[in-house]
Order: sequence, then structure tokens, then C-alpha cells
Amino acid sequence: MVTLQVERLIDFVADVFVHSDSSAEEARRIATYLTTANLTGHDSHGVIRVPVYIRWKKMGSVVPDQTIELVVNTPSLAVVDGRFGYGQTVAPQAVRIGIEKCKASGLAAVALRNAGHIGRVGDWAEMAAAEGLVSVHFVNAAGSLLVAPFGGVQKRLSTAPYCVGIPRKGQDPIVLDFATSVVAEGKVLVASRGGKKLPKGALIDADGTLSEDPAVLYGPHSAEGARDHTKGTGAIRAFGEHKGSGLAFICELLGGALTGTGATAPDRRFANGMFAVYVDPKVVDTSNFFDSEISRYVDFIRATKPVTGVDAVLIPGDPERKMRADRTKNGVPLPDDTWAAIVNTAREVGVSEVNIQRAVS
Repeated sequence: MVTLQVERLIDFVADVFVHSDSSAEEARRIATYLTTANLTGHDSHGVIRVPVYIRWKKMGSVVPDQTIELVVNTPSLAVVDGRFGYGQTVAPQAVRIGIEKCKASGLAAVALRNAGHIGRVGDWAEMAAAEGLVSVHFVNAAGSLLVAPFGGVQKRLSTAPYCVGIPRKGQDPIVLDFATSVVAEGKVLVASRGGKKLPKGALIDADGTLSEDPAVLYGPHSAEGARDHTKGTGAIRAFGEHKGSGLAFICELLGGALTGTGATAPDRRFANGMFAVYVDPKVVDTSNFFDSEISRYVDFIRATKPVTGVDAVLIPGDPERKMRADRTKNGVPLPDDTWAAIVNTAREVGVSEVNIQRAVS
């Protein structure tokens, strides 16, 4: 296990993207968002993605320093084409449009199509919450067949994330952010590189056998080699049986079909689509009831007697806050295989050995 201090990790990852044709501004932005995912405990969407992003860039699947195209623009609705730019560049542009429209009219919706991997969707809910807005996000990943629908064994869905952000006065927002699969694909990636093992039965093989072996999704792979989900014989399972599978289906239709990205299919170029709705609670809540009622209900939930073996009942965002405080203070731990893969990618794009060593010194 390698542990890196936050700023050094950001500097190092930014150096990788500068050496892969991103501007210094974009490189730092990507590095910051990826590292933030690690800080919150979402290692699946953190710096483990660096080798994948650089591979996509070399393939031409993602375009550095891209500017969005505004396809539809009404007072309360926008359709934004990310033109396959890095998600950490085009997603905040789209979210900013939603924020501005919502502040002007109280309600807004933005359909983002053809974005590179947008990372932890909670980042965009937090961005809206910082402006005092509620947001709901439906996301899909066209071309990323990973998940078997309930009752099936074949890949038909992406991990189809769903996210809701709710602002709170003087406190961190409440953010619910999850893949509609038992685990995000990135967690399979983490497990395959020596990180946290998968929960029991997270994967399903072609014969219906449940498994926790990443090879079911990726096929045979070396410790530091690439991971390709098209090589495995199995799939990730949808969470919550028919309920999670149904929510994933809706994310595909709203995040994919409605935005114009396209619902997930084997012949599509990888892209995230995101359909987001923004609400200004100040416009809805004329009696100023909302925030105090959130506080009352949060306290009511937290006061629930926990089952044996559980310290306390939590609300969405509690684990992330705890992890962020710990890792900000003590550094970001990365499994040896994960760090080796990132270092190999850094060397491939020309990052100096001095800068590689500086990251861990």
C-alpha cells in the first residue's frame, strides 16, 4: 500500500494529463476531481481512472480542452453537447448553465450528451447545492455494457448512476449518489488491482453462477495490465433485484435516450449522458419550512436504535464526510497494483522519474 498526501497526488496526476495534451488548467481540474473522489472514499471514481482516461485519449475517445455546444437554449431548459470532452471539463459547464437558469426561474433542466466520463456524480450535486439548489441527476454510459438486468445473465445496462443533492444552511449538503448496480465498475477495477474485495455475489457469470472474481467481468488479466470488460464472460448484477434494475432502465432512458447520448449498446462510442433537474427551494418554500424540517428529520433518523453490530444509523453523506476528514489529514492510500498502473501510465506519457519520486517522498 502506498499513501500519498493530497496536494502531491493532485500535482502528480495533473502532470500526467499535461503530458497527454491537456492544458495546465484542465489537467489540474481533472486531477482535483479524481483525488476528491478518493478523499470521499469513492476510490472507484478516483485516480485509479488515470490509466483508463489516458488510454481513451490515445484512442481518440475523449478530446482534451473541449468546449460544449449549446444545442437547445430556452429560459428553463438546455441541451448541451459535450463533444466528447473530458467529463471534468464539460460537466461543470453544463451544471453551471443549469444553476444560472434555475436561479433565474426557480426550476431548470439540462440534458448533457456526449460527455467523457464525468466521474463522481456527487460532485455536480455538490456544485448545485453550494448555490443553494436541489438537484436530481440521471446518468448513463453509452457503449459501456456492464450490468445484467434482473433475471438475466447478459450485459444490457451501464452502471447507470442516480444522484440527488439537497443544500443545507451552514452545513454540508445531503448527497445521495450511487450506481444502480451492486457495485460500480470502478469497484471491480479496484478489486482487480489489489483493493477492497467485492461483496458476495456482486457478479454473475454466463451460466448464472454468482461470483466476486473480477475475471468474470474482465477475463484473464495481469496485475498491471489493462482491464477490458468486453473480455469477460459475465456481468455486474443490478442492485435491489427488480427495483434497482428498473431504476437503471429509467437512467438509461433519461440519461441516455432523452439526452441524445443513446441508451447503452455494444456499438456505441463511450460517453456519459446526464439529465439533471434543478430546483430553487427559496422559490418553492415561501414559508421557510424546508431547512428546519430537514434538520428535524435528520435528527429523527439518526436517533433510530441501531441493530447489533452497527454503531449508528447514518444519513447520505455521513461516510463521505468522515472519510474526507481522515484522508485529508493522513493521505490517500492506494493499493500497490493501482499505484504501479498509474506510474506506468505516467512513464508512457513522459512524466519524469524525478516527479514520480516526488509524489511519494
